[in-house]
Amino acid sequence: MRRIGHKILIGALAACLFGHLLFAQEKLTLTLEDSIEIALTQNPFHLATAQRVDGARAQVREARAGFFPSLNAQGLSTLDEKLFVLEFPSFIPGEPPQRVEMDFTRDYQLALALNLPLFTSGRLTSSYRLADYNLKSTHESERQSRHAIIFSTKSAFYGVLLMQEYVRVAEMAIADAQKLYDFVRKQHEVGLASRFDLLRSEVRVVNMKPQVISAKNNLKIMRLNLKTVLGLDLETELELEGELLFKPVELNLSARLETAMLGRPELAQVRFQKGMAGESYKIARSGALPTVALSGQFNWWADKLKFGGDVWQDYYTVNLVFSIPLFNGMANLARMGQAKAALNEIEFNERGLVDRLQFEVHQAVLKVEEARESLLSQEKNVEQAQESLRIAELNFAEGLITILDIGQAQTALTQARVNHSQALFDYMMALAEVDRATGVESTSVFGGSR
Repeated sequence: MRRIGHKILIGALAACLFGHLLFAQEKLTLTLEDSIEIALTQNPFHLATAQRVDGARAQVREARAGFFPSLNAQGLSTLDEKLFVLEFPSFIPGEPPQRVEMDFTRDYQLALALNLPLFTSGRLTSSYRLADYNLKSTHESERQSRHAIIFSTKSAFYGVLLMQEYVRVAEMAIADAQKLYDFVRKQHEVGLASRFDLLRSEVRVVNMKPQVISAKNNLKIMRLNLKTVLGLDLETELELEGELLFKPVELNLSARLETAMLGRPELAQVRFQKGMAGESYKIARSGALPTVALSGQFNWWADKLKFGGDVWQDYYTVNLVFSIPLFNGMANLARMGQAKAALNEIEFNERGLVDRLQFEVHQAVLKVEEARESLLSQEKNVEQAQESLRIAELNFAEGLITILDIGQAQTALTQARVNHSQALFDYMMALAEVDRATGVESTSVFGGSR
């Protein structure tokens, strides 16, 4: 039975390990929307921002607790004490005075203390508002992190698509070079091509191979970058569904500027920070104003730690406490000055931030226009390069041009294809930049940039 149990345990462990390996090797197929959703739920930096929101929410609860009474219990046991000695003169002439030890305390004491603030000159209210503004500012910080993660995911996703295009273009280039080499080799075998042309075509094929290797390596690097942004294990196999494509998008600059002023989390953050600075000023000012509180204490004491009978005696006090600061070295004025300076600093930062956000929107819109014009020109350039190569191949077959001419035509076509892929990438990234600059949270390719 023991051997059977060991076999069952080993079999179960092997099955779990095999299942884990299968799961680890399973290919994950992702669209752009899937990638953004995974990044928002697994990226550690974004998750850390969410924890800051939880911390700010706890600060609000802490500030709210200041409005409620506090109740504390205390127990005290006297381990050693020096008794109070009273000295009485002797009633018998010539005799020394008599000393009597008096114990005015008890060895065991229990106390309940209650404190309730009645008036704090606005300190508690301002502290609560300060925590609430901080929570709202932290929410905007989380939203800013969402926008950054979405933009980073788009950049990494499009980067993988671009590298895939580079690999495809490099493989097409080496295929064209191999095709030329095969043609020249056949021509050389029948004496219609020189050995120089054969060597040139062969060298061209060999020179193309490092480009393919480099493109494939860059593709691996971009895949690793995407996995890092998504918070996935680097060993996860990924397959992307999507392509670099062009879709005309018309952008209204004035509408984009208005959207940015309403939607950018950085601007909302600054406004909440202004509220925090204002409440900090009120808190500093309340330090020079009076406070009123109600306090009470109920006490029990006894010489024996025994519950029952008449061992314990009790007494209580209820106090109305009025406190007003008279002089503290003008520390309150210094705190008020600090808070006022911080408020002025935030106001200047707000003005600068508005100017910077407007610049970013202008820049993003101009980049879209630039990328669109560049893309349209590259599309025509690819067509012309393809036609040029076709003519060059016909002329080379007729012996009208040299192998160097057809090599230049192949290189021009390869470069045109690379430039076209890069232009597509630049266009899609420009649209993503418009969404980021205007504070639009778009998870699709063309969803927010209209």
